[in-house]
Amino acid sequence: MEIRVDIDRTLCSYTREGGKKKAVPNREVIDRINKLHDEGNTIIVWTSRAKHQKPLTEKQLDEWGLRYDEIDFDKPIFDLFIDDRSVNVAHWLCGYPIPDLGEDI
Repeated sequence: MEIRVDIDRTLCSYTREGGKKKAVPNREVIDRINKLHDEGNTIIVWTSRAKHQKPLTEKQLDEWGLRYDEIDFDKPIFDLFIDDRSVNVAHWLCGYPIPDLGEDI
């Protein structure tokens, strides 16, 4: 399964004052993503961070110990994402069931 994971407010949190350079990793999310990776899933970090932030982003992901296959910096910026395959990180951490991802018709 290919799984796309956001960085900011998903893999980490930060304050406006500290900015992304002072982001604090969300260990629970990272540990669960690593487990998914270890189970053979493809993990793609999907972010709307600017491409010039790639060195910082790669350094942070390495320091946080995230296991992933690729980083995609082409995530659009939006206010609301409505999709049949999206899962809110807070619901996922609380154990809400992931929607059935059966075959497309």
